Amino acid sequence: MTENQPGHIGIILDGNRRFAKKLLLEPWRGHELGAGKIEKLFSWCSELGIMEITLYCFSLENFDRPEKEKNFLMNLFKREFKKYLNEEKIMDRGIKVRVIGEMGRFDSELQELMKKVEKKTAGNSEFIFNFCMAYGGRQEIIDAVKKMVESNLPISEENLKKNLWISGEPELIIRTGGEKRTSNFLMWQSAYSEWVFLDKTWPEFEREDLIECVDEFKKRERRFGR
Repeated sequence: MTENQPGHIGIILDGNRRFAKKLLLEPWRGHELGAGKIEKLFSWCSELGIMEITLYCFSLENFDRPEKEKNFLMNLFKREFKKYLNEEKIMDRGIKVRVIGEMGRFDSELQELMKKVEKKTAGNSEFIFNFCMAYGGRQEIIDAVKKMVESNLPISEENLKKNLWISGEPELIIRTGGEKRTSNFLMWQSAYSEWVFLDKTWPEFEREDLIECVDEFKKRERRFGR
């Protein structure tokens, strides 16, 4: 049994649409409710001493969703990144925001907003929030291998890690929404992560749920194959 505190947590933000259906709302309205939960997550992580969070917000596969839902999501992303750009609490709390994924898949306005937020918060070091946008774990590994080949680097674990989109490896990954799949999230980085699957959807996720997941992590014996 270990009492180690996870310093880096990944979260698959699942169940937004199902939650909206419970409330008899149009399915994509759940994404708006889920976005509000992310703001609360900033405070919860600060309280618990979690230094880095990686959020699975939009996968490459999500581009196949209905056009109306995608348009809603793109406008929601723009609204949220504008908020991060102008919200002084982000700077006061020392939050560094990073966007991980194929940003070129988004329109120029959203790309510019994401870049501005990254630039503004680049000097912050208290907390790191990674937003996985247009992200896919397999695609990340393929891209890393391509970079190694193009740079004539030896194929090695060390060189592969250097060329991944995100180098941090979360000790704990939480998936909300009741599904028990990894869904192409951090395929390399999660090799030794502890996973917790919750039936609660993301908009229902509360501070107490985060605490329970961290407590569950602390109970587990992490042998790393030994």
